[in-house]
Amino acid sequence: MTIYQRRYGTKRVFAPFGLLWALIGLILTIGGTWLEAFVTNAPWNWSQGNIEFYSLGVNFQVGAVLFTGCMGGRHAAALSQIAYLSLGLFLFESFGFQVFTQGGGLDYLREPSFGYLLGFVPAGWVCGALAFRAKPRLERLVFSCLSGLAVIHLVGLVYLVLTHLFRWGDDRFSLLNAIASFSVSQIPGQVMIICAVSVIAYAMRRLMFY
Repeated sequence: MTIYQRRYGTKRVFAPFGLLWALIGLILTIGGTWLEAFVTNAPWNWSQGNIEFYSLGVNFQVGAVLFTGCMGGRHAAALSQIAYLSLGLFLFESFGFQVFTQGGGLDYLREPSFGYLLGFVPAGWVCGALAFRAKPRLERLVFSCLSGLAVIHLVGLVYLVLTHLFRWGDDRFSLLNAIASFSVSQIPGQVMIICAVSVIAYAMRRLMFY
C-alpha cells in the first residue's frame, strides 16, 4: 500500500498525495521537454580535469513520465500526462504558450511525434501500476519503466501508421523515416535515462518508506 492509497476491501481511494505527484509529474514533463540528456566520460578520467559531455540525442520528457509512475503510481502519472497534453493542445491555441517542442495547438495532431506524446498517458498508467504491485525492488522498477517505454513506442508507431494510411499527417517524413527518427534513434538514449530514473526512484522510495 502506498502513502496516497488506502484499501477498503478491493477499492483504492485516490488521495491528495496522488494529486501532488500529478502536479510534480506535469512540471517535470514540461521541464524535461526542453532539457537535453547528456552523459559524461568515465569517472576515472575526471581527476585529470578531462570531463567531457556527450548528448544522448533525447530529452528528459519520457524519463519524467516514467519517474512519475514509479513515484506517484498509475493515477498520478496518467493524470499528469492528460494535463500535459491538454495544456499543449489548448493553451497554445488560446495564448500561444508553447508546451510541445514544435509548438502546440490542435494542428499538432498532424505532427508525426504526437502519437508518442499520446502514448504518455497509458505508459504512465502501466508503469505506475507495475511499480506498485509489490514492495519496491530495483529490477521491478526497471521492468515497469521498460514496459512504459514499450507502450509509448507502440502507441506512437500505431499513430504513425494510421496517419500515413489516411494521408492525414505531416508529409515531410516517409513512414520508414518517421519510424527511424522517432523510435529507432530514440530508444538507446531513452533506455539509458530509464536506468537512471529507476535507480533514483528506488532510492527515493526506500528513503520515503513506501
